[in-house]
Amino acid sequence: MNRLTIIGNLTKDPVTRTTQSGHNVCSFTVAVNRRQKDASGQNIADFFQVSAWNQLAENCQTYLAKGRKVAVVGQVSCHTYQGGDGKTYGSLDVMASEVEFLSPKSEVMTGMAENVMEPQPPKDPQSGMTQVEMEQDELPF
Repeated sequence: MNRLTIIGNLTKDPVTRTTQSGHNVCSFTVAVNRRQKDASGQNIADFFQVSAWNQLAENCQTYLAKGRKVAVVGQVSCHTYQGGDGKTYGSLDVMASEVEFLSPKSEVMTGMAENVMEPQPPKDPQSGMTQVEMEQDELPF
C-alpha cells in the first residue's frame, strides 16, 4: 500500500488548471520541517509537490494560500529531472486523496474576500436569535 501523510506549510499560492477532458487539478508545494537542524542551526525541510483533483482541487484553490498549514494524505511517487544547471534533481509528488486545512479559521477568513464568505442566516430583530428555514421533511420528528 502506498499512502503518505504529511503536515506542513504551503510555499506559494496554489495553481489550478483544467485538463482537456474538463477535470480540475490544483497544484501546490508543501514544506515539511524535519526534527533536526543543519550545522548552522537552520531547520531542514523536505518539499512535496501535491496535486488535488476535481472537487478537492476547487476546495484547495478556495481555502489555501502561501504559508497556510495543511495535512495531506495520498499516494507518493518520486521523479528525477535535469535542472537548468545540468544537475539531476529529485521530486516527491503526492496525488492527494485527502486535504485537511489546519490554519485557524480566523486566519483563513482574514485572507478571503467578503464575497467568498458563506452568507450568515438572518437574525430575528426582536429576539436576536438566528432564523433558519427548514422544509417539513427535514424536521427530525
